[in-house]
Amino acid sequence: MRSILKSSTIQSPMDYYCYEVRCESGQAEALLGLLSAFPFDSFEEGEGGLKAYIPAALQTADLQAEVEELKKLMPFELSVSFVKGENWNEVWESNFHPVVVDDFCAVRAGFHKPISGVQHEIIIDPKMAFGTGHHETTFAVMKMMREVDFRGKRVLDYGCGTGILAILASFLEADSIDAVDIEEPAFENTVDNCRINKVVNVNAFHGDLDAVPPANYDIVLANINRNVILGSLASLHARLKQGGLLITSGYLVEDGEIMADAFHEHGFSVNQLARNNNWLAVKCTRL
Repeated sequence: MRSILKSSTIQSPMDYYCYEVRCESGQAEALLGLLSAFPFDSFEEGEGGLKAYIPAALQTADLQAEVEELKKLMPFELSVSFVKGENWNEVWESNFHPVVVDDFCAVRAGFHKPISGVQHEIIIDPKMAFGTGHHETTFAVMKMMREVDFRGKRVLDYGCGTGILAILASFLEADSIDAVDIEEPAFENTVDNCRINKVVNVNAFHGDLDAVPPANYDIVLANINRNVILGSLASLHARLKQGGLLITSGYLVEDGEIMADAFHEHGFSVNQLARNNNWLAVKCTRL
């Protein structure tokens, strides 16, 4: 059982902790792979290391100790800092740049200029670290969505974050989309971003899969992390129609064999693999 770090300050839902890792050149990718097994919401790579962000409500003494234990595998310096909710927008805005997926779609914040030359433009409100599109996995899933016929389909966005994938599914003429995230700020941000993009066919839920009413989906999108996906495959299989599509990402290339075995074990056939740097996206069919 995790023990939440105590503070004399009342933390808002938008408060975060930043784990800043300083390491030798060439080790950042390996450390990113190790950290991806923990419940961090986003990663920011830079010169000399990387930063990993986690909602304050999920920061625990056990988590910090487990990250420190990674020093036994490779040397690095770790500093953990509190990012107060009122300052998070400044952190987010200073690091967020528009994301363009070929001529297919673009993701930008409201303070950016409109982006021309793309079929779909998604505008998000900079409130948190979830799924901004900078992360290679979001980019890979969006690119994979281009090849899928969403018209008239019922879709689930599992771990919706800012709601980018749900909004894109709506733009691609899906009939209805259920979007769920266990983090309340993500749920709230999805609602806000749907409003900003004038999307009315997304039903947002706060919680795990059990928070979503039972349904038979044509397509499930899950851009989370390896452990959550592995633990959810049985439930996702049960919610997909036979022949339905499961598009996942959030895990590293070296996890590909583990993921492929798990997909087959749970009744999925792997159709497509897409690599973006060291990250992997996979499209499967429910058998």
